[in-house]
Amino acid sequence: MTTAAAPEALPPVLTVREMGIAARRAGRVLGTLPTAQKNAALSAVAAQLRAQAAEILAANLLDVQAARAAGLAESLIDRLTLTPERLEGVAADVDKVATLPDPVGEMLGEATRPNGLKVSRRRVPLGVLGVIYEARPNVTVDVATLAVKSGNAVILRGGKETARSNAVLVRLIAAALAQHGIPAGAVQVIADPDRARMLELLKLDDLIDAIIPRGGAGLHRFCVENATVPVIVGGVGVVHLYLDESYVQDAAGVASAAELIHNSKVQRPSACNALDTLLLTETSAQLALPEVARDLLAAGVELRADPVSLGILQAAGLEAVAATPGDFGTEFLALTLSLKTVADFGEALDFIAQYGNHTDAILTRDERQAETFVQQVDSAAVIVNASTRFNDGAQLGLGAEVAVSTQKLHARGPMALFELTTTKWVVRGQGQVRGG
Repeated sequence: MTTAAAPEALPPVLTVREMGIAARRAGRVLGTLPTAQKNAALSAVAAQLRAQAAEILAANLLDVQAARAAGLAESLIDRLTLTPERLEGVAADVDKVATLPDPVGEMLGEATRPNGLKVSRRRVPLGVLGVIYEARPNVTVDVATLAVKSGNAVILRGGKETARSNAVLVRLIAAALAQHGIPAGAVQVIADPDRARMLELLKLDDLIDAIIPRGGAGLHRFCVENATVPVIVGGVGVVHLYLDESYVQDAAGVASAAELIHNSKVQRPSACNALDTLLLTETSAQLALPEVARDLLAAGVELRADPVSLGILQAAGLEAVAATPGDFGTEFLALTLSLKTVADFGEALDFIAQYGNHTDAILTRDERQAETFVQQVDSAAVIVNASTRFNDGAQLGLGAEVAVSTQKLHARGPMALFELTTTKWVVRGQGQVRGG
């Protein structure tokens, strides 16, 4: 394919409104680009990430050092940190998105009305996205990639702790996109850390079609309370796993439960799909909790246990602290896990109904119980006999994700290409007029 000439670059410094105007202009072009051109541009982005890895990692190291000097929590520093392996994973996700089917232009049913009108719906981009996030430089790449593939322009506003990483990433992304004729306003970043700039973005309803926050509960509340642009809320929620006694009737079951719970909690504790609360009956706790706890304690997890589970752990000579009411319904994003014993499966469902909405899992050998769990747990993702860490766009075959939505309108769960589109009706006629 012959690539188009690079479009004219934007001025070096734009106001938020000027960025919105440039994004709106770029979005009109992006929505009409052929799939092959977008895929070639994304492949160029992945190539740039690999070729310039040393520059990206050097900038990221400066961000990490500044974050430590500022006393940021280790969970935030973990989210902020890029390693060669993590950066390769980001590049691989870009490659994956380039191979996915393009949702833009998909026809969603077609019919001919009695009067001869042909009506159909067509999938189209949302338009211009405003994505606000905290210490996650990988989000810069994920969002830019998904936005371009789905035909959307995007204005990024990362946290000040990612300023150096984001500056390098967006410059490299823009250069790769320009090689393939993608307009300069397609991917932009607000470099000014002043919260006033974020407020300007939230109120740019004549130019921005959707705001997607990705961060803590405070960020989501701030966006919802201050935006005049529609906000898609997600990424915040307490993650539960219910361990049924049917799963741990033998040594193999206990070992499997320990492995799954360890992965759910320890593999990336700062992620929004990491386990927060383990629910057990007294029987399943007696059968499996000591081995599960030994494994977690060895990984540095602090266990906050209710009276029943605390007694079982103490009898086994294992360390735990007494849980407080605030330890339930809390998203820890760290190596902390609360333990709650319930009377039975029904109480576990009630507990999850009270505190859950993000990712909730069950370990059970009872198929009817598993199906009841799937039907009754009203969360963005329900998982049976697997780690909670699978509620992730890349793991679910989406290539990457913008966020994990926990609301019910428009999008729910990992938001990827499909969720960044909407539809419009197309009506074709031959001179028909409506009579009555």
